Amino acid sequence: MSTKLRRLLVSVLLIPVFGLGLAAPALAAPPAPDGRAAAGSFAAGSSVADNASADIKDRLAALPGMTVTEEKATDADHRYFLLTYTQPIDHFRPWLGTFQQRLSVLHRGYDRPTVFYTNGYTLGTNPSRTEPTRLTDGNQVSIEYRYFTPSRPEPADWTKAGIEQAANDSHRIVTALKRIYHESWLSTGASKGGMSSTYFRRFFPDDVDGTVAYVAPNDVDNREDSAYTDFFKNVGTPECRAALNAAQRELLVRRDRLEARYVADNAAAGSTFATTGSADRAYEAGVLDVIWAFWQYSTAADCASVPTATSTDDQLYAWFDVQSGITGNSDQSLAKYTAYYYQAGTELGSPSFDVSALKGLLHYDYKELYSPRTYVPKNIPMRFDPAAMRDIDRWVKHSAERIIFVYGQNDPWGAEPFRLGRGSEDSYVYTVPGGNHGSNIGKLPAAESAAATAKVLEWAGLADPAKARSLAGSHTIPPFGPLDEEGLKLEHNRL
Repeated sequence: MSTKLRRLLVSVLLIPVFGLGLAAPALAAPPAPDGRAAAGSFAAGSSVADNASADIKDRLAALPGMTVTEEKATDADHRYFLLTYTQPIDHFRPWLGTFQQRLSVLHRGYDRPTVFYTNGYTLGTNPSRTEPTRLTDGNQVSIEYRYFTPSRPEPADWTKAGIEQAANDSHRIVTALKRIYHESWLSTGASKGGMSSTYFRRFFPDDVDGTVAYVAPNDVDNREDSAYTDFFKNVGTPECRAALNAAQRELLVRRDRLEARYVADNAAAGSTFATTGSADRAYEAGVLDVIWAFWQYSTAADCASVPTATSTDDQLYAWFDVQSGITGNSDQSLAKYTAYYYQAGTELGSPSFDVSALKGLLHYDYKELYSPRTYVPKNIPMRFDPAAMRDIDRWVKHSAERIIFVYGQNDPWGAEPFRLGRGSEDSYVYTVPGGNHGSNIGKLPAAESAAATAKVLEWAGLADPAKARSLAGSHTIPPFGPLDEEGLKLEHNRL
């Protein structure tokens, strides 16, 4: 079956999903040939959305289902809006109700490409630009992943928190905003957001012209995790690996003293541990995090700061706080990431690795403690679907077009990366030498960075240098990399 035919069949199959009382824009009927909305297609007054001479704020507000909640100050070349959009709880049974999904729009100009940032977590609410947005000097649309608060229906039916539902969220928002932004579209995301941008393309391959997915793991077989053990046996230098292993052991050897501080500090912060089960379990889970967290966020140069057996309790405890976060496994911290852990335990998969070096020091069964189930309240049922990631992996290898994957050599999440296959077209995988979870195109070797940048510009319709105006450093809006969105560093080694 040809690629175009497959896409056509998908489009036909999805037609009944929309337009059932949800006021989804541009889904009930297409615009008339003259560019005006066909009669009865849109809500009263919504033609403002199609009027290029209208103010961008008015055009956004005129989109059915879209509400502008705030405009924030930015530089002279941009305008920045926070919005909500009405989404069905279940795209395949839209009569079950709706919820409000948060998003933001960084407006640069109607003549610029648009970058769709699939944030895998909570929406950052201050204006900033992803790398593709900076490279293209484009507009940027950023969304909050469904079921991260406040983009969560109440009560929450957690069976609707999956990747296909989220891909449909993205599809409806992109479809709506294409009434305003007519130039090329790219999608991007980092870490879980990079995964989400790939999943979006799998279900709606033609919604955007290209994708840049940063540091996106691909856990195809959740039962087979030897790649992570192999990674930790080879990353960095033997001396650094030995130092990290020793520091991790020392956190358990001194457990009686350090855990007492851990309990006291969490009590002072008002932390509780009903989700993990106890402060003891939470402490042990945090210790299991430290080596992964080190390589995820640090570089080889930071090996010199790893505590030793002669380090004081204060030094070791402070290092533990930097790597795992003293309150990171409390109910209050974990509540922000329930949607992630639920997904990891039902579709995405989660890593495991050899901990035999800690034999005799652990209080709990490693496989049981170090699993998504530990971090999700017990009243939320979970059942793992092993077919979800296999489906994504097959699509990437057999049907993916115009995707760039960027990984860091020293990032543990790159141990199980996306790999291209014979059916992948105009797609590329790059690895930043010595890079961590903050790896991006700009950190690649010069020739690879130039090649990847050229592809981004080509997909954005800017292959002609005369069209690629402004680019990176010309605005006061700060750039951000994969680690700068709100709360992302609290992922630790669980993504």
